[in-house]
Order: sequence, then C-alpha cells, then structure tokens
Amino acid sequence: MRAPLFSAGCGVLALSVFLAGCNHAAVSQADHAMGEKVGIGPLTYTVIEANWLSQLGEGFKIRSPQQRFLAIKLSVTNGGGSDVPVPLLTLENSDGKSFVESDNGDGVDNWLGLLRNVSPAQTMEGKILFDVPLGSYRLRLTDGAGAGAEKYSWVSIPLRMDVDTGVQTPAPGDISK
Repeated sequence: MRAPLFSAGCGVLALSVFLAGCNHAAVSQADHAMGEKVGIGPLTYTVIEANWLSQLGEGFKIRSPQQRFLAIKLSVTNGGGSDVPVPLLTLENSDGKSFVESDNGDGVDNWLGLLRNVSPAQTMEGKILFDVPLGSYRLRLTDGAGAGAEKYSWVSIPLRMDVDTGVQTPAPGDISK
C-alpha cells in the first residue's frame, strides 16, 4: 500500500516542478540592442539613447550624483485595449547587481516621472534617470503585470563616453618654454 502512495507523491512533486518550470519559461531572457523595438505583453519599448552626465541642472540648481548619472531616453507604446501602468525600471550590471530608477527627475529634460500610464494605442516618450557607477548595463523592461506575473526582457546599454569637445592641440608658436 505504501508503494502506490509513494508513487502518487512523486507524481505530484514532478507535476509541481514541471508547472514551476513553465511559469519561469514565460519570462523572456533575450537581450536586445538599443534602437530595437521590444514587445512585452501589451507594451512595446524602444531605448533611443543613453547619456552619461556628471551633473544636472544649471546655475544655482546644479545636482551632483553619488556615482554618475545615466539618462536613458525611451518610448513606450501600449498595443493593448486598456491603460497600462509603466513601473519604475531597473538596470543590472555584469555582476547581477540591480539599480532602481531614480525617483528625482530635477534637471532632466522630458523626465517621464514616477506615476505613468499609457493609454491604448498611445506612445509616451521621455527620459528616465539612474545614479550608478560608470559601466555597461542591461535595462530590464517589464510588461507592467502584477508582481509574480511579470514578464521581462533586457536591452543592453553599453558603456559609451561621448566627448562634448575635442582635445585642442596647441599651435607650435603657442608652446611656452
């Protein structure tokens, strides 16, 4: 009598593991490049650009980061039939450490804000901000579903330093001895 109960218990355990595995299979593991359209559930994201900044603002309203500011410009389109909230997004470094989007957009032109909903067939475009160490990252995108039911995809954000001004080489007569 114990053998059939043991077999039934093993069957239930195997089914539980299989169903748990199916739940994780719904999570996208694909990495995408900046500029690609990334569809997740009703939302389609496009990461347009990423810029490293050593400060934000002007004059007496200058903000300095703890590490470095990374401003990411993106668009989010809702292809569904109802409003979809766009949650705060997360960056992940090569060690798997996560960094949540900043809740302070002072000094950021066209900041998306904290509370953001996208209506059906609408697109919102703007910038999100992170205060992170200089490096390459992956931006984790989500479909906006509730906790435990979310699907994810990632966009690679490579380290790219743009130089505003070129290095000036002095003319031969300008060099003092």
